[in-house]
Amino acid sequence: MPIRRGLGLLAAAGLLVAGIAAANPPSAEADVAAVPPAELNSGVTRAGTAVPIDMALTYGGSRRAEIRAPGSTYIKVHFGSFKLAHGDYVTVASPDRREVHTYFGEDARGSAFTKHGGSGFAAMSVDGDTAIVTLHATGSRNPARLGVRINQYFRGYDTAETAAHNPGTLSVCGTDARRDVACYQTSHPTEYTRANAVARQLLNGIGHCTAWRVGNTNRMLTNQHCMENASDLRASEFQFDYQCATCGGNNPRTGTKVSGLELIKISGLNQLDYALFSVNNFDRVQSFGTLYLETRESIAGERIYIPGHGDVKPKRLSLFEDSQGGATCKIDTVSAGVNTGYRCDTSGGNSGSPVLAASSHKVIALHHLGGCPNWGTRIKLVYDQIRTDIDNTPR
Repeated sequence: MPIRRGLGLLAAAGLLVAGIAAANPPSAEADVAAVPPAELNSGVTRAGTAVPIDMALTYGGSRRAEIRAPGSTYIKVHFGSFKLAHGDYVTVASPDRREVHTYFGEDARGSAFTKHGGSGFAAMSVDGDTAIVTLHATGSRNPARLGVRINQYFRGYDTAETAAHNPGTLSVCGTDARRDVACYQTSHPTEYTRANAVARQLLNGIGHCTAWRVGNTNRMLTNQHCMENASDLRASEFQFDYQCATCGGNNPRTGTKVSGLELIKISGLNQLDYALFSVNNFDRVQSFGTLYLETRESIAGERIYIPGHGDVKPKRLSLFEDSQGGATCKIDTVSAGVNTGYRCDTSGGNSGSPVLAASSHKVIALHHLGGCPNWGTRIKLVYDQIRTDIDNTPR
């Protein structure tokens, strides 16, 4: 379907933009109509939408643009073409500059980025409803056919939109007993610390799952239905430390965002439903710690807990089934095919979350299905397949 260009489209999308240079495109490669549609795999929670635009930043025109979608939870900018003079660069930043992503003339230089099919690349997202895009030039030159073109951006749904676009079973079994991880920093310090290794995955700019570090090396796990192939990995970013600073404070930290590097091993949804992969800039996330895998089967009635990003919210912990200080989460069904079952609360966005055994604080299952009971792949089965690809020896 043809996509209309210019300010009419921007107004229809509810976009507020300052400093648009509609003429003087930087490159013939910029073709808004050629942008591949943003898609999601089955079972991935929809967290946002793609908005096509046609905006240029040039040496001879505007060098700054503000992309604002009121109420959105994030903005992720996609460049259709990107050609700069040597030494010049573009920044994509939040208004308060808590997040600043920097890109030079070659998209492999500077901050992490994601690829979404076709030409160009996407900057890492900035939290909130506004992104400031600025072309930084070292001189007054006006080289021909240089500059950048933004041909779409992704925006994150607010709470109401997320609920409207993700109908169905929430997998909250009774009363939702999940709380911000910060609520347990004092009362359950080990559970709180283990949750640091858990990140929120943003897939293709519009979908959320949960992923986490496994073992001592550059390895992470999520569900295969959250990462079906290497293209999904290239289109994903992973946000560590996205959690509220205080219990119930609604004050999430920006955290640290990295992109995907290599898809190492996968097993399909109808098998074990896992994806093992590595990330770029691994040194930036090592300080958040890691998780180790149990090499045994679960035990009926043993206490468990689940950290994750259900409902695409800041990280929460499931420790209790219905009320704080009441019955703790536990294994209800040791084995049902490849799965183990529990009534610990989860919801859309929790796909890929680790289910930890409280006795050892090691992962006993990989959450991937809801329905009360909720279900996780028995991690011993996963371990048997990936044991040579990870360093599972605690340090």
